[in-house]
Amino acid sequence: MSRTALVEPGRIASWFERFAAGHGGVLRTELGPRRVRVHGVDGATASVPVPFEPLDVDAGERVGLEIDALVAHFTRRRRIALLLVRLGGYSVGVALGDQLQVTSTDRRLVHARHRAGGSSSKRFARRREGQARVALQAAADAAARVLLPELPKVDAVVLGGDRHALAQLRADRRLVPLFERAEPGILDVPEPRYTVLAEAAIRARSARITIRDP
Repeated sequence: MSRTALVEPGRIASWFERFAAGHGGVLRTELGPRRVRVHGVDGATASVPVPFEPLDVDAGERVGLEIDALVAHFTRRRRIALLLVRLGGYSVGVALGDQLQVTSTDRRLVHARHRAGGSSSKRFARRREGQARVALQAAADAAARVLLPELPKVDAVVLGGDRHALAQLRADRRLVPLFERAEPGILDVPEPRYTVLAEAAIRARSARITIRDP
């Protein structure tokens, strides 16, 4: 049985201390450039994929709880470009730590799908496709305008939103350098807006810890 906890950078050390206390202590810690796994005495494990890899550490096993390098990696103040897009809305920006510095957010009308048949349904579908193209073009333009000039100065690029919409943006040649720098994961976010972007800036730097019970 497993579950996942999203832990903000400043709480990672205390989270693992509680894990140790709840599982009879820690036998060993596996350190690697892309993943850290902590083994509890009772057989439980807590595994953390390393974002913005690699982790600067000599790979191998350590006796007991050894996460100083992991905590230092997560709490490092990074400059991150964020691209969040769903059909009909986008929010892009650059965050230094948890603070947004440059942002752009917009929403465009894209009607829901028409379930009825006939010629009216086809006209509706064409209109919807046109609205979607306009919305995605606006998102691509904003990403090019806001994020591309910042790309040489950021430590990472984080994507979020709808995978299909992101795939459409990926086809824009202007954005190739942006997607080449993108982290592998995609944040699951609601309709993009400024508050969602601000939360994404925190989530992008948080640890996703998978706990497996004995």
